[in-house]
Amino acid sequence: MKVASAGSTLTRMEGPRPTFEVRVHGRGGQGVVTAAELLSIAAFDEGRHAQAFPSFGSERTGAPVVSFCRFGDTPIRTREPIAEPDALIVQDPTLLHQVDLFAGLRPEGYVLINSSRGLDELGLAELRERVRPERVLCVPATALAREHLGRPLPNAALLGGFAALTRTLRLDSVIAAIRERFGGEAGERNAAAAAACFHEVESARAEVANA
Repeated sequence: MKVASAGSTLTRMEGPRPTFEVRVHGRGGQGVVTAAELLSIAAFDEGRHAQAFPSFGSERTGAPVVSFCRFGDTPIRTREPIAEPDALIVQDPTLLHQVDLFAGLRPEGYVLINSSRGLDELGLAELRERVRPERVLCVPATALAREHLGRPLPNAALLGGFAALTRTLRLDSVIAAIRERFGGEAGERNAAAAAACFHEVESARAEVANA
């Protein structure tokens, strides 16, 4: 299975915050740690400095898991957990009202939620007051993963959505990292899910911006 990739107009980190910080929330078994690692690989392949690491808690199947990724154009010295993320990826919507996922989110931040439901249905209408409407989106990443992988593993798909939402990484870099990590047919299927999610988020983002 082959998948066409697409580039993006890249957002470069400038000014007093040269590093872009991402926090990924999900549950054990959903590839939360892998998602952060793949982001760091994609950033590294673009010539950025990058790091990824998990939180130090239970990673048993079904338990809440957090992972972190930083990337930027200058060396990264800190290894502290990310308290004030520039972007949040929520892999499991059942965490939305169990954990304070949005703690520390920067006013100009981004939020990508894995859900086929909208913000109002999820009880998150107030997020539009904290974040610009075109920067907080829901996308059915699990459904896309089932379609392309045959399994409900949304992590790779969401990385394509992240590339479309934030414009901080190119889709082709994300897809290259996915193929490098998984290889073979699994790599192609995960890449296809990422590409599908990229285009879905691009379309949703344009709709919100033009509303």
